Amino acid sequence: MELDPRRTAFIAVHYQNDVITNEGAFGAFFAEQAIAGGVVPTTKTLQEAARAAGSTVVFTRVAFQPGYGDLVGNFPLLAMVGQQGCLVDGTSAAAIVDELAPQDGDIVVTHQRVSGFVGSELDTVLRGRGVETVVITGVATNMSVESTARSAGDLGYRTIVVSDACSAAAPEVHEASLASLGMLGEVVTAADVLAALKAEVRAA
Repeated sequence: MELDPRRTAFIAVHYQNDVITNEGAFGAFFAEQAIAGGVVPTTKTLQEAARAAGSTVVFTRVAFQPGYGDLVGNFPLLAMVGQQGCLVDGTSAAAIVDELAPQDGDIVVTHQRVSGFVGSELDTVLRGRGVETVVITGVATNMSVESTARSAGDLGYRTIVVSDACSAAAPEVHEASLASLGMLGEVVTAADVLAALKAEVRAA
């Protein structure tokens, strides 16, 4: 596996308190598997290596204005947001978890759909930085990770999903999503990505 760090963006999907912590509104669905899979520490390791190699680190976060005037609840998943009164922009519940707090130079993209590319500036920002490859991690594999990966592929990006830096509500759902994504992009491990970054740094 080869990577050009300067043309690669690492996209961390929905590492938000309301999504992946036990106390979050969606914690009952996603927290257990996210914790069991170690997706946060694995993603942190990847991000640190990415920054050191000169890659772009991006966070996508889903958040809505108070009153939910910008929420279109045509998906059951999104309808649940309004029902539970969660993911309100500006609240700690909608913030990125402390363990992955964005650093200077990172990009944070806020959106209101399942894919981080839809209705956001993500594509414009990446193209402006000359990004050709996206490496995606996050929660949930079969929802926002897969949707973001599909959008990235349709937009022409080389799309890589890190299997052990993603999780879903259940292991079998995670694995089924990865099986689909393997036909739409590349499914690799964190070790694969770290080795590729180290190889590029040594070559440089």
